[in-house]
Amino acid sequence: MGTLIISATVVLIIMGFNNSILWLGAAGLLYVYFRYGRTGSGTAAPSSGAGGAGGPAAGSSPASYRAYRQRRDQQAKWERRYRRERPVQSRRQDRKGQ
Repeated sequence: MGTLIISATVVLIIMGFNNSILWLGAAGLLYVYFRYGRTGSGTAAPSSGAGGAGGPAAGSSPASYRAYRQRRDQQAKWERRYRRERPVQSRRQDRKGQ
């Protein structure tokens, strides 16, 4: 996949000598690739050092688990706020769920 992105970038740069907009396309392609496209590269694997707890998150990178925990904590905070601000609706939902 990386080879394809690099080749497309080189082609866009070469074609960009006639049309400078293509240089912006090449830069955008590289940005998207480095921001989102490099999954499972060598930088995340060696950092799994100490701890070694086996579980669902054992194979994932620490950043993705950290993001998961932040999302989970934010969701819990929103749910607590909802229950505090709307006690009647939250009790109704609790009764409906049981």
